Amino acid sequence: MDAGRARANETTAATRTLRLGHSPDADDAFMFYGLAKGAVPTGGLRFEHHIEDIQALNRRALQGELEVTALSVHALAFVADRYALLRCGASVGEGYGPRVVARRPVALDDLAGKRIAVPGALTTAALALNLRLRPFDAVLARFDEVMDAVVRGEVDAGLVIHEGQLNFQDRGLHLVEDLGEWWGERTGLPMPLGVNGVRRDLGQDVIREVARALRASIELGLRERAPALAHAAAFGRGVDAQVLDKFVGWYVNERTLDLGEDGLRAIRRLLEEGAERGLVPRVRPDLLEAVA
Repeated sequence: MDAGRARANETTAATRTLRLGHSPDADDAFMFYGLAKGAVPTGGLRFEHHIEDIQALNRRALQGELEVTALSVHALAFVADRYALLRCGASVGEGYGPRVVARRPVALDDLAGKRIAVPGALTTAALALNLRLRPFDAVLARFDEVMDAVVRGEVDAGLVIHEGQLNFQDRGLHLVEDLGEWWGERTGLPMPLGVNGVRRDLGQDVIREVARALRASIELGLRERAPALAHAAAFGRGVDAQVLDKFVGWYVNERTLDLGEDGLRAIRRLLEEGAERGLVPRVRPDLLEAVA
């Protein structure tokens, strides 16, 4: 459906405005391209976009501020009673994920007790590193400041997410370990990183309508890849087109349309291991059932 027809549909009934939070990140921008352009039907819903760093969105989710939000799987453990998990819209690493980088070659186990910059306490990257390496001295930083801290020598290593997973070598940094690779080899599961949640108090009808609109937006981006990538480029923080295309391909694909049963198992396993270590609260299984 084109933008004009989508807008026409929306004006046939009273609209309801929902605040939609997502990160200033190329894969999120690609995912929400259809909604941002008003190019998909939304069933009478209107989305007001709130673009913030994922750690800021995680903190807002703790307060239930936004009706619809991207959030880290780590943060989901703390808000699953308030936010319903959607099957669509997830960022999942298929044998790749957050990467630990350093100024010189070093083994990850040699960083025990060292200072490592992490992109927010509630990020899934931080949870995964705590499962992989303990103890270490976590130094909190914005995701786009992690590599700067490593280059300046303020920390011994950094945990990079977003485009930093692909362009860290441009800063003269070395890969220490890919936590998505570690997770996949150990569990046989993909690494669930980010998901989308909808506040449960909106009711099942609205939650399902949000899920339909988001899925339609993802489908449009995958179908109209070139204009969706052009839209995402504005959020790519200057990365070249090849890196942008690869990064979006990593995190917006068929898995984004549907987590799949192994994706849901991966979320449950990650949060269960976190609970066993005392890193997150234990989540009731029914709260991790995803909405289609």
